[in-house]
Amino acid sequence: MKIIGFNLTKILVEKEESQKANVSINQNINIKDISKEKISITDEEVIKIQFNLVIEYSDKFAKIEFEGSIIILPEKDELKQFLNSWKDKKIPTEIRVPLFNFIMNKCNVKALYLEDEMSLPYHIPMPRINMDKKKS
Repeated sequence: MKIIGFNLTKILVEKEESQKANVSINQNINIKDISKEKISITDEEVIKIQFNLVIEYSDKFAKIEFEGSIIILPEKDELKQFLNSWKDKKIPTEIRVPLFNFIMNKCNVKALYLEDEMSLPYHIPMPRINMDKKKS
């Protein structure tokens, strides 16, 4: 499987005026649709995956939402397997894991920027440098 395209069609940020204490944050990826398509850059059939990634803050304090699509060029044997498993609204694990990681890599960077702009708590921990206390 090769990812040959990524496109966001919706970016939404909503926030209440006052921040709640002890906010919990959940992130969820939902695959909305999978379809076989033809595109102009290749003679082979590709798979278009439409997705939705939502970052929700507890008590409906805030929400960040991304919608988009990914175009993948599957190996010959993957195309049938992929489409057959989607009939049951499932994605094979060997495809789902790298696919979800790709979606998170693309969207999390944008989400961090939006969280900073909207003064929201970050949904993933940022790296920190700690001072080591030297023993005498």
